[in-house]
Amino acid sequence: MTTFLIAASLTLAICLTLEVFVGDSLTRASLAPRDLTLRLLGYLLILLFWFAFSWRPWLAALTCVVSVVALIYVSRAKRSVIGEPLLFSDFVLLPQVPRHPQLYYIPPVWDPRISIPVILTLIATVIWYRTEPSVLPAAPVPRVAAMLGLPLALWLLFRAASRPPLAKLMARWFPEPDLEADVARVGLPASLLGYTARALAGSAPVPAVPTLPSGPGDDVVVVIQLESFIDPERLGGPALPAMELFRTRAIQYGRLRVPAHGAYTMRSEHAVLTGRPSDSLGFGRYDPYTSRSGDEPTSLARLAGSRGYETLFLHPFHRDFFRRAKVMQAFGFADLLMGETFTAAPRVGPYVGDVALGERLLDEVRARRTPLFLFCVTMENHGPWKPGRLPGLDAPEAQYLHHVVNTGRMVENLVAGLDALARERGQTITLCVFGDHAPSLPTCKPGFGDQATDYAVFRFGIPPVTPRRLDITADALGRDLRSALARTLADIPVRTR
Repeated sequence: MTTFLIAASLTLAICLTLEVFVGDSLTRASLAPRDLTLRLLGYLLILLFWFAFSWRPWLAALTCVVSVVALIYVSRAKRSVIGEPLLFSDFVLLPQVPRHPQLYYIPPVWDPRISIPVILTLIATVIWYRTEPSVLPAAPVPRVAAMLGLPLALWLLFRAASRPPLAKLMARWFPEPDLEADVARVGLPASLLGYTARALAGSAPVPAVPTLPSGPGDDVVVVIQLESFIDPERLGGPALPAMELFRTRAIQYGRLRVPAHGAYTMRSEHAVLTGRPSDSLGFGRYDPYTSRSGDEPTSLARLAGSRGYETLFLHPFHRDFFRRAKVMQAFGFADLLMGETFTAAPRVGPYVGDVALGERLLDEVRARRTPLFLFCVTMENHGPWKPGRLPGLDAPEAQYLHHVVNTGRMVENLVAGLDALARERGQTITLCVFGDHAPSLPTCKPGFGDQATDYAVFRFGIPPVTPRRLDITADALGRDLRSALARTLADIPVRTR
């Protein structure tokens, strides 16, 4: 026990020093008594977690320090790309890294930068494990009791943290999501654990189902989430013909304030599909798909289904990514066409090209009965943009601009195709396109353009209207789109000359 106390005291002191002087905090670390207690408690829980595996105090102490150093390093790296510190929800995404390593800036496990340190760490751990004696009791009964008791106690503590009465205490310590302030206040480990408990408690209220107008909706409503899309002129790139369509053919267009930069597509996706602002999600705002798993009464797909629409989700990537298949089914999509249906589709770089995806979308609209609500997520311009992705183009900005030209061509083709289809069938069709987040490029740092992408809403089969620029948030766009499911032509202002 004495050895453990000495090792624990030294570990807590080292971890505290690391976070105070080199931790990932934008402001000075708080050393107020309660904040310091929570900070030390976070370190202690990590120490006990590792101690339960080895029952060797100094090995657990070293592992705890290495864990805190790793958290700080990863958090700082993440902040440089995305603009925010490490989150509890990031750990939910860890299983995706070995499945889809090309989507991350982390090298694959066989890369020497990863494999060599991992192998050396394993060798050193085995040597240390065989060298340092265990502090487990020698007697069989106390030994088994200790080996089972500590893991069980940690598991029960984890379970209890999101349930009364401990949940009330967690709510006092972390009353509202304020990530930057909480990292500075209690440190990364404690904020990660505290936010996990608060998210699991599910404190955010569930909104009521909105009442839609009684009028009929458009025959076809198509909403397309464009991967990493912003007007390339904002990055110093060439003018995109599709942006001229935004300004001259859309009934509404502008900048779209989104809840993420460079990643976390699910935040913007959730906001548009549900019309819910981030502050209505509580601690689930950081990854809405893990908080309610798509069980959203305000989902556009559910609203469309309740009004007799066929609902289709179209995405040319693996159905397990972000658990999208399960989430989209919970959102109310009756039909899902995902990666397995695009095996023969043309690729631009590693992913299905946007132009080919647009052609498939038009084919689906032509072949299906109406009314139809279709939500599509593109993939071609997904980062990271690394050397070797495109022949002759190694610079990230050049690769991005090459892809975004294809995105623009897809939008042009869809505007022409849906307009022709509306005229041919005498139907009304809504098309909405929006960028999920700005790209994480060297020339597009976190916070770029007030964290806004670009969007446009087109309607076909109606009298011409004067395009209106309106800068809005992603959730406001989602609420605006509800009207496409229930409105009449009288709702549309007619342009006069």
